[in-house]
Amino acid sequence: MKTSLPAVFALALTVSASALSQQQPQASTTVKTEPGKGVITSTVDVTATVEAIDLATRTVTLKGAKGKSVTLAVDEQARNLDQVKVGDLVVVKYVEALSLELKKGGGGAVSRTEAETGVRAEPGQKPGAGVGRKVTVLADVVAVDQKNKLVTLRGPKQTVDLRVQDPEQLKLIKKGDQIQATYLEAVAVAVEPAPMPGAKK
Repeated sequence: MKTSLPAVFALALTVSASALSQQQPQASTTVKTEPGKGVITSTVDVTATVEAIDLATRTVTLKGAKGKSVTLAVDEQARNLDQVKVGDLVVVKYVEALSLELKKGGGGAVSRTEAETGVRAEPGQKPGAGVGRKVTVLADVVAVDQKNKLVTLRGPKQTVDLRVQDPEQLKLIKKGDQIQATYLEAVAVAVEPAPMPGAKK
């Protein structure tokens, strides 16, 4: 059963993902659109094997698919480190998503909000982690350049030019409208039991 570690371990694994493997991690990107809305999502998966554990120093050595190893310090907040065994698999999933939604006519207060979440394993369960961040910005459309396919947005802190490739979407946007942008970032780490001897991969 996949469970949840704290953010420190999760982020450390993400930073070390490239060190764990000389191969490209499994990655995928999807794009979904409808009139006035668009979402792009990217997912990266990395798997490593627990090669060694030192409970006294709270360090775990992970080995990637190509034999490259990296040793990580596990934060004191990470419960159940003693449940991890040599040979267990560590699966790291990193997800980013950006959604844009047109608010016709505007009228909302330009704003930016940010929230973070994190979960960890219950006592007795295999360690795992989930940590996430969500940023939401509501910005005013101050200019639309049909020729160059640009929309100028003024947020609470800065003004940016957004390129809109889809001409049908661009036609919907007018000066005075608003765009709500939501950025999601999440890292999930799960420790799974070592495969049984002779088990098929």
